[in-house]
Amino acid sequence: MSKVILFNPRSANSKHRIPNSILQVGASINGKYDFVFVDGNLEKDPWAKIKSYLSTGNFKFFGCTVMPGLQPKQAIPFTKKIREEFPEIINIWGGYFPANQYKSVLDSGFVDYVINGPGDEAFPQLIEAIKSKADTSLVKNLIFKRASEFIKTPKADLFDQDTLPQLPYEKLNSFYPLEKYLGKTFLGTKTAAYHSSMGCPFTCSFCAVVPIYEARWKGKSATLIYKDIKYLKDKFGANGIEFHDNNFFVSEKRTVEFSNLIKIENMIWWGEGRIDTINKYSDESLTVMREAGCRMIFFGAETGNDAILKQMDKGGTQSGEQIKKFAARMKKFDIIPEYSFVLGLPAETPEKVMRQIDEDIQFIKQIKEINPDTEIIIYVYSPVPTEGSELYKKVTETGFKFPIKLEDWLNPQWSNFDLRKNPLTPWLSAEMVDKILNFETVINAQYPTVSDFKLTSFQKKTLRFLSSLRYKSDFYNFPYELKALQKFWLKYRRPEVEGFYTE
Repeated sequence: MSKVILFNPRSANSKHRIPNSILQVGASINGKYDFVFVDGNLEKDPWAKIKSYLSTGNFKFFGCTVMPGLQPKQAIPFTKKIREEFPEIINIWGGYFPANQYKSVLDSGFVDYVINGPGDEAFPQLIEAIKSKADTSLVKNLIFKRASEFIKTPKADLFDQDTLPQLPYEKLNSFYPLEKYLGKTFLGTKTAAYHSSMGCPFTCSFCAVVPIYEARWKGKSATLIYKDIKYLKDKFGANGIEFHDNNFFVSEKRTVEFSNLIKIENMIWWGEGRIDTINKYSDESLTVMREAGCRMIFFGAETGNDAILKQMDKGGTQSGEQIKKFAARMKKFDIIPEYSFVLGLPAETPEKVMRQIDEDIQFIKQIKEINPDTEIIIYVYSPVPTEGSELYKKVTETGFKFPIKLEDWLNPQWSNFDLRKNPLTPWLSAEMVDKILNFETVINAQYPTVSDFKLTSFQKKTLRFLSSLRYKSDFYNFPYELKALQKFWLKYRRPEVEGFYTE
């Protein structure tokens, strides 16, 4: 009666990554409690699978990871059905969405506990406390309601990542063939997703990670990362790696050590880092990384405006000038910088908001002149509830509010909000949002990305030809012809939403 369902709601519309979040939780209870995996990405009818397990009467706990965007579309209605049809089940959510929106989640009446951070210790301790009828407020990294009061327990220290139990890949493989998670990308024909660390040592005021990890970071050793990656290669044929750490490159020493280990495996890899961190790396380190297969790195460039960078509380030393110089430096090492920009932050007047958008568009074009290979990812600014920051204060002053009722997040506009495409923010007009998204369409046509590897040479030339006049003249309105071709040729997928996978 104490079995556990670990559910990964649908997170993408086609090729899917290894569900590392539920694997991590599975590792924490492996050998202690019997559990099953249910992956909404690979099940035709995930609810039917969940219901079939619950109907046996052998299950007591439903653990669900919920990231912003697509996952609430299954997480919310399925958890509600569990409460209605199986009221004895304890529903436990983890992930950035419930941690940041815990009030609406717990007020729903069908989520019992939120894991507020890593669940490696919190999840098994919570199960044990419930089974033994102990005080759950003694378990760290939890948020729950007692009567009408929200209880937030203290944060646990981040564990030495090398001491955590191995991820139960074989168990996952017994439910879903692991090869199905190894998608074809520009990195390789079988690309594996992997997490090598927890947290990030910075406090950017627009980042959902900050309230959870509070500027803390712990990483696995280079030796353990290599061991895990080699296992995925030897056992399942992985030949490319996406490191989905919030900040893979915190330690230059670790990065170089891993590069020297992985070099002999001939694998191409990608990760996320900070410009002002990797800019401190030596030329020798960058050379070793490229020789070891580092093909591209994702960076939060955010904006070329130093005043806005300060408002974002990026920490470190990042500046507009540094962003440009770093793009040039990366060109020398043949490592593609993938720069993300956040456009549409709040300002005192609509005119100032539009001016900031126009300035960032011109800055992005400068980056492309400096290093045409730079990949550009564009987000429309969507507030994150990092209370106490200057940016959060500015957002709330505009009258912006998140939904109070959990099920309101199922409305299409709020789903798009979490994908940073329809921000519902009072200071952004439809004209502003259209300009940002239309510019994104034009620049992606003018500079097809390396991740669009399905495009033929003819198709790339056609997109460049059709977008050339628009790009040079700064005319981005109504780019319907480009949208149509991108959709037809690529079944266009924005990498900031679903990554590099293609159908």
